[in-house]
Amino acid sequence: MTMLQQIHRGRRHNPPRLLMYGTEGIGKSTTAAAAPKPIFVPTEDGLDQIDCASFPLATRLADVDTALRALIQEKHDFETVVIDSADWLERLVWDALCEQYGVNSIEKVDGGYAKGYTHALTHWRKLLGDLNTLRNQRGMCVIVLAHAKVEKFEDPEFSAYDRYSPRLHKHVTALLTEWSDAVLFATRKIITKTEDGGFGRERTIAAGLGKDGGERILRTVGNPACVAKNRYGLPAELPLSWPALMNALAANPMSAAGAVPARGNESVTTKSKE
Repeated sequence: MTMLQQIHRGRRHNPPRLLMYGTEGIGKSTTAAAAPKPIFVPTEDGLDQIDCASFPLATRLADVDTALRALIQEKHDFETVVIDSADWLERLVWDALCEQYGVNSIEKVDGGYAKGYTHALTHWRKLLGDLNTLRNQRGMCVIVLAHAKVEKFEDPEFSAYDRYSPRLHKHVTALLTEWSDAVLFATRKIITKTEDGGFGRERTIAAGLGKDGGERILRTVGNPACVAKNRYGLPAELPLSWPALMNALAANPMSAAGAVPARGNESVTTKSKE
C-alpha cells in the first residue's frame, strides 16, 4: 500500500482523551467513575468511598506499566481507563529515575541542571503511547486526573497573573495538554456580591454558595483564571458530571468523540455533519 492510499479523509470517531484537574474533593474521581465500564489505575489512595473497579495501588512506575500492558494484551470488557492521579504518577516517574541514577532527588539526576525533568518526559511519552494504544486498538476512553495548583503566568502581552493549572512540572503539563483532546478544569461557581463594610467602605462576599460551597462545574476553554481547552467546540462551562459532558459532545457537530456510553445501558452517539 502506497502512502497516498493510506490518506484518511473526514473526521476520526475515536474515544476522547481527557485531562481533568481540580482541587481536592471537587469530585474528579466520582465523575470519572460514571464513565462507561471504568477501570482505575490508582497512584494515590483515595478510592475507598467510590464504587469502581481498580488495580492495586501503584507504588512504583513498573506497577502502572504492568497495569496498562495487561489492559492492552489481556481479554477484558472495560471501556474506560482512568489514571488517578497524574501528579502522584509524576512522583513515581521521579522515583524510577532517582533509582536508575542512584540519587535521592530529581534535581540530581544525570548530574543535575534540570536533566531529570527532561529524562522524565521519556517515561511520560511511553505511558501516553500505551494509553493511545488502549484508545486506538481497544476502543477505550482515556481519562487522566490531576490536582490543581495556582501558578504565576508570565503573559508576554500583559502583566503577569495567577491562574490554575495541573499540579505537574511545566514540561509534563505542556505534553499532556497537547496530547489531550480536552483539558477540563473542575471548580466551583461562586457568585459574589458587594455590601456595605462600614466607614464608607465596601466589601465583596460570596453569595449563593449552597450547602456544598457552590455549584460544581467544568471549564472547557482556557482563560486568565485557568488552563483549559477542547477540540470539540464545547460550551465554555458545563456541570461537573459525566452525562453532562457526553451530552455536550453529542450535541455539537464539531465533536468527533464517537459513540461513548453515558452509563450502563444509556448511550450517547456523536455524529459528524458534513
